[in-house]
Amino acid sequence: MSRAAAMTAAPDTPRNATGLKALLRHGAFVISDNPVTGLSFALFVALALIAIFGPWIAPHDAFASNTAAALQKPSLHHLFGTDQLGRDIFSRVLVATRLDMTIAIASVALVFALGGVAGIAAGYFGGWTDRVVGRVSDTIMAFPLFVLAMGIVAALGNTVTNIVIATAIINFPLYARLARAEANIRREAGFVQAARLTGNSDWRILLMQILPNILPLMMVQMSLTMGYAILNAAGLSFIGLGVRPPTPEWGIMVAEGASFIASGEWWIAVFPGLSLMLAVFCFNLLGDGLRDIVDPQRRT
Repeated sequence: MSRAAAMTAAPDTPRNATGLKALLRHGAFVISDNPVTGLSFALFVALALIAIFGPWIAPHDAFASNTAAALQKPSLHHLFGTDQLGRDIFSRVLVATRLDMTIAIASVALVFALGGVAGIAAGYFGGWTDRVVGRVSDTIMAFPLFVLAMGIVAALGNTVTNIVIATAIINFPLYARLARAEANIRREAGFVQAARLTGNSDWRILLMQILPNILPLMMVQMSLTMGYAILNAAGLSFIGLGVRPPTPEWGIMVAEGASFIASGEWWIAVFPGLSLMLAVFCFNLLGDGLRDIVDPQRRT
């Protein structure tokens, strides 16, 4: 074959997939290779679909009350039974998924943007940046975290936005300290030195070199924090500082059903509690799978 013909045929030669296609292929391999990871991703997809389509697939109006059907046991017509106002618990659990998932995702995204960037800057630059981030983290850690969240929500008002802010604030030290430690280790690494010698700015090195290398650990922390964010929102709602009734929310539903357990109406609190437990269980399992997917050293 002539050189011209070889050059013409070169583009048709199979090459290793790169970029998004390679990441998707690696993710599919990780999910299929580990049954636990596959289960966690399946649960996450199910929760995401319920959060998106819950209000449309709910068999009953989640806000409609019917005192004539109050406190009915689980049946084919009411899969999870009804509460003290005759509202269908199954429909309320489905609708509540969107709110709880929104709180979890929004709070984790906020604390990752604030705590992650602050921690990387503290570990890379050191000096006064490190001292400021460290003192802020120490101040937050000086308080019992749930009590601090209660104080923030009580001061700002019990709205969804303030619950997200409170959850992000109490998780700030976790992200800042983790990012600081990892950035401090990698700031003198060979690839960072090479990037610095080629003329990259400090912030470009932070965002393009250091952040992708510490992202696997941060992803695990994000997954765990999402479960904690749901628990935190449910706890605030349980004590009356969270989302206000009659908005469907798992914590409110557990709080409303707690007083009926002694009289035998267990289903009012049990089914929202099981939904809460399943969501936290899903996010706890999801962390390891996310680490395996985004870790560059595991992509072979």
